[in-house]
Amino acid sequence: MRPALRFAGTLVGEGETVDIKLKVAESYTAEPVSIPLTVVRGGAGPTVFITATVHGDELIGVGILRSLLNECSFAELAGTIVAVPVANVPGFLVLDRRLPDRRDLNRSFPGSRGGSLASRLAEVLFREVVAKSDFGIDLHTAGAERTNYPQVRADLTQPHVASLAAAFGCPLIVDSPGPERSLRSTAVAAGVPTIVYEAGSPLRFERPFIRIGVAGILNVLRSLGMLPGAVQQPPVRLVLRRTRWVRAKVGGILDLMVELGQPLRRGDPISVHTNPFGRGQSVLSSPHGGLVLGLTQIPLVHPGDAVCHLAPLGARDLASWRRFYESPQRVGWGGEDATSR
Repeated sequence: MRPALRFAGTLVGEGETVDIKLKVAESYTAEPVSIPLTVVRGGAGPTVFITATVHGDELIGVGILRSLLNECSFAELAGTIVAVPVANVPGFLVLDRRLPDRRDLNRSFPGSRGGSLASRLAEVLFREVVAKSDFGIDLHTAGAERTNYPQVRADLTQPHVASLAAAFGCPLIVDSPGPERSLRSTAVAAGVPTIVYEAGSPLRFERPFIRIGVAGILNVLRSLGMLPGAVQQPPVRLVLRRTRWVRAKVGGILDLMVELGQPLRRGDPISVHTNPFGRGQSVLSSPHGGLVLGLTQIPLVHPGDAVCHLAPLGARDLASWRRFYESPQRVGWGGEDATSR
């Protein structure tokens, strides 16, 4: 029997699943504010952290971890899973992306014991979860009334990160190092390869996107030798190295003409903008070929507001994506069942 591991002062032995509360602050009424963790420990193997709700309104990760922990068997687990379903407890309690000090937790890592609330929370998470892990997966959705097609975001210049991203099994991988002081970029800089899974909208449980997230995590665990079984690969995979937001040229009320994942040619209509009477139409067109990576969910826009997150594609990749998009295989990968609300 290998020695027990310690998380937040709690010992976890082989074969144990332990729920832990990690105290990070106090509320206005001086009650403790704690982050819930579930540690699942199997035999010898790596430790993987999985964090959700770093932004308090991004609920899809809660759904993913609930399904993962309650519906999947870890009887043959080799290694340890540290699941953090609600990283930003203060934001989660009021359905707010940010913390009460109005700071973004995902721009506060690795944090400081003597800093702001965001910095202190980040420091505890980094010390007790990230620094004790070998690999990481951070679960996110779009923010600000937007929605994202399922994607993995990863710094592909890092070989171990690239391996995790490929193993997850999403058709789309966005190659980027991540924002400065984000959980992902800070973990990678500290030697803990970490990827982000992005899908769906804030304040929603979108079941198809939850299923994709669970399947991706299981793929990663299999790729690391932590679970038996083969890694399931998607029917197509594209690496996206550039993305851009197409913005409204005029203000008004918009009707979107596209959906998540849709391939576009240059000049294809993205949205039609009108006045409140439906007159004075202005068409926003795609500036180049690509696929729809994200969309606004607000039908009211000012000039310059972001409407469509577009990933430019060359002719070959665009043709490959169009074949996938028009095939039955895309159902479950952001197809018709995954974009329904």
